[in-house]
Amino acid sequence: MRILVTNDDGIHSPGLVVAEQIARTLSQDVWVVAPENEQSGASHSLTLASPLRLRQMDQRHYAVSGTPTDCVMMACLHLLKDRTPDLVISGVNWGSNLADDVTYSGTIAGAMEGCALGIPSIALSQCYDEGSRMTIDWSAGETHGAEVVRKLVAAGWPPGTLMNVNFPACAAEAVQGTALVPQGKYDLLSTEIEERMDARQRPYYWIGLRRRKSTPPPDTDLGAVHGNKIAVTPLHLNLTESSVLEKLRQTLGQG
Repeated sequence: MRILVTNDDGIHSPGLVVAEQIARTLSQDVWVVAPENEQSGASHSLTLASPLRLRQMDQRHYAVSGTPTDCVMMACLHLLKDRTPDLVISGVNWGSNLADDVTYSGTIAGAMEGCALGIPSIALSQCYDEGSRMTIDWSAGETHGAEVVRKLVAAGWPPGTLMNVNFPACAAEAVQGTALVPQGKYDLLSTEIEERMDARQRPYYWIGLRRRKSTPPPDTDLGAVHGNKIAVTPLHLNLTESSVLEKLRQTLGQG
C-alpha cells in the first residue's frame, strides 16, 4: 500500500510526525508532501495566480509553497503520477476539526482533494484545551490512531466520501473508545476582529475565534470528543441538501 501524508500546519508540524508514524504501521511506502508554511483555514483552495515551488527535503519528504490541496495535487499528478497513492492521510491537525470548522479546514481539504482524485482519504485532528497549544498532548492520536485508521481502511467506504477523525483532548489512557457520529454545530461561537498598530502607526487586523465551553449533544462529533471519545464522521463531497431541493422542485412546479 502506498500512502500519502499531508497536512495544513506545515512541513515542520509535530502532528505531521504523528501522522507519518500512523501511516508506517500500515505500510513502509509512505510519502510526505506538505505545505512549506502553515495553511490553517485555507479550506479547499488551490494556487492559480502564482507558481508553486517544490522543495525536496529527503527521499520521500517534500515541501510545497502552497495549500494542502496544492500538495495533494502535486503528489498525485506529478511526483507519484506513475503509481498514485492508495490512501491519503491528512493531519494530524494541531487542534480539532469539528462541526462548522470542517468548511474552513485545510486538513479536511487535504483529504477532500484525495477523495476528489478517487483515493480513500482520512483527515486526523488532535483536540486540545483552550490555551494549551504549546503543550498539546498528542498521545491519544499516537496511541489509538493506527488502530482507528486500520479499522477504517479494512471496512472501506464509498467513493466521494472522506473520513474525519478527531482525537479528544485527553491522555491516551483516558480515551473512552470510538464513536461514529454526525457533524455537529457550535452553539457558542463568536468571531472577533482584533485591531493592532504596526511600528508606523498603521492598523492591521487579526481574525480570531472565541469559543465558550458548553455541553454539546452526545450524538455529534462535538459531544463525542467532549466525552473523551474518538469522533469518526463520514463527510461527502456532494453538498446538495436533497430534502430542500425536492421541496423547491415541488413548490416551483418542477417535481
